Amino acid sequence: MKRLSHYVESAAAILLAVIWISPLLFAFWAAFHSTSDAVNFNLMSSWTLDNFRVAWDGAPWLQYFLNTFLLVTIVLIGQFFFTTLAGFAFAKLEFPGKNFVFILVLMQLFILPEVLIVENYAMVSRLGLFDTLFGVGMPYMASAFGIFLMRQSFKSVPIELHEAARIEGCGLLGILWRVYVPLAKPTYLAYALVSVSTHWNNFLWPLIVTNSPETRPLTVGLSIFGAPENGVDISIISAATMMSVAPLLIAFLVFQRQFVQAFLRAGIK
Repeated sequence: MKRLSHYVESAAAILLAVIWISPLLFAFWAAFHSTSDAVNFNLMSSWTLDNFRVAWDGAPWLQYFLNTFLLVTIVLIGQFFFTTLAGFAFAKLEFPGKNFVFILVLMQLFILPEVLIVENYAMVSRLGLFDTLFGVGMPYMASAFGIFLMRQSFKSVPIELHEAARIEGCGLLGILWRVYVPLAKPTYLAYALVSVSTHWNNFLWPLIVTNSPETRPLTVGLSIFGAPENGVDISIISAATMMSVAPLLIAFLVFQRQFVQAFLRAGIK
């Protein structure tokens, strides 16, 4: 019975994985075939790269890629700065109301970003950051998830290392930079992958706050490229989609082991 249960669980997991990845598999298939062959699943049809050529010529993808790269870089740098300082404070410092403030930070996890769109829009407009990459990324720089993750990682550092660095004459920032940050590198890597993938795929907020191709990220550019008024060709749209997600897929395949290990090390303790 145990063996049968194991087979059933494995089969169910494989089935769920196939269902989850099937849209991506179809997009991959359609990107390399004509529309008629892709829709009819003509397995004997020839493969082609013409869809990628047509898709690339149909929109300023190079500008979209550059905008997206700059956006995720700006957000990640800001998140590293704020989450490192906040995580260190919650993990190793004592101050009045520490636990209460930490609970308030965690409450951010229960608030959907869409709820704050109107207020964020008003704030970005008042600061004169509308239709700028910094305006797109600013609302996401203080991440409750990042603070929680860094706090858990810093709490796992032995206090003896902290005390040894203090004896050597390091201040708090010196201890943070020389002791805690190097030991948390796997956590930084895992969080970077989560942050980059999240903001690489973010759509609604960039759609609202950007108006020009000079600031438009990939997701917004892809939605405009695939709009019905521009003509719907499933193969060409699939080719554009594969171009958009390819960097994330490559990054995850390269760093998947570090990604899993970092979350195992930085889990709730």
